Amino acid sequence: QVQLVESGGGLVQAGGSIRLSCQASGRTYTTSTMGWFRQAPGKERDFVAAIRWSGSTTDYADSVKDRFTISRDNAKNMLYLQMNSLKPEDTAIYYCALLRRWSIRIRTPSEYDDWGQGTQVTVSS
Repeated sequence: QVQLVESGGGLVQAGGSIRLSCQASGRTYTTSTMGWFRQAPGKERDFVAAIRWSGSTTDYADSVKDRFTISRDNAKNMLYLQMNSLKPEDTAIYYCALLRRWSIRIRTPSEYDDWGQGTQVTVSS
């Protein structure tokens, strides 16, 4: 049983930056992978970024590579997404998620076991 709560979303102008946070509580999974996904109205939930438990391995969608940075602080049970050079197409609800066991399919939403409620990011042009 894990609870995930996102925060940090809001209205941002194109080219701006924000940082999303995800607080995890409840049972911990020390070998977990954590990820960020996003979903725009009428669209499927898409992979954004993922990070292994140690933080040594990260993965990014091509659309956000070199603009977004995922990080985690296991001692604080926190996950972060630093979002720079924002574009209108980044507008979506952003969700954090936890994958309890090791998996190679870290870009696949159905692989993840726990999800937050989401936080809205709106980028104006």
